[in-house]
Amino acid sequence: MLKQRIITAVILAPLAIAGFILLEGRGFALFIGAVVTLAAWEWARLAGETSQKGRVVYALVVALLMLGLYRVNWPAQYLFIPAVIWWVLAAVMVVRYPRGRELWAGAMLAQLFGLLILLPAWYGLIWLRETANGLWLIMALMVLVWAADIGAYFAGKTWGKHKLMANVSPGKTIEGFLGGLVFTQVLTLMALMYLGWSLGSVLLGLLGAALVVTFSVVGDLTESLFKRDQGLKDSSNLLPGHGGVLDRIDSLTAAIPVFALCWLLAGGQLG
Repeated sequence: MLKQRIITAVILAPLAIAGFILLEGRGFALFIGAVVTLAAWEWARLAGETSQKGRVVYALVVALLMLGLYRVNWPAQYLFIPAVIWWVLAAVMVVRYPRGRELWAGAMLAQLFGLLILLPAWYGLIWLRETANGLWLIMALMVLVWAADIGAYFAGKTWGKHKLMANVSPGKTIEGFLGGLVFTQVLTLMALMYLGWSLGSVLLGLLGAALVVTFSVVGDLTESLFKRDQGLKDSSNLLPGHGGVLDRIDSLTAAIPVFALCWLLAGGQLG
């Protein structure tokens, strides 16, 4: 298993880095769109679609919707605001699970949830890449989510005693969540002070980072909820040793639209 994880990481990491750094515009949209299309194929399975044909059709529908969004060039808030509302609803679903399951269980509604998860995340990355300093913003987002995972892992291993959401993801603890949150707040404060942001901007930046990290955990837990509901360990086996695409990007699907909406509301004027 470890050997598979290493080989997969060695192959995919350079491709991912090159895609983010070298591609812009249509090429970047296609690059991210390909990843999201694979994730859509996986989501159909989590939504209860058992046939391969149905999963492929769902992935193609998501791909066509991405194409339409790219061509129409919708105002970003039309996707980001519904996405954030969805993630608040998802948080409620996670907290209540398995209570309330009868209200959303079923392939059709779960597939609709997939659109709210995948399309805003794709559009958020495209929008961020096209803004001023877009690549740096995406890197900051990625570092924030990864740092939260690292902080949560070590805090959970060291102090973890109280389960965060035992019915959904028994391995996560409250101490781990708080550890990831504190770690990212420290890193954010250091980065913003280095950049010379004003006190007001620093406080807003810390609040935004806390929201992004919190919702990234909601994204992770939401995928865990649907995997548990379908009796699955991984979203697929597309990435040997790592599970599926969704298993790698579940936190980002929630973090991206929240981060993008925060930056949109700030008007890119923080500093």
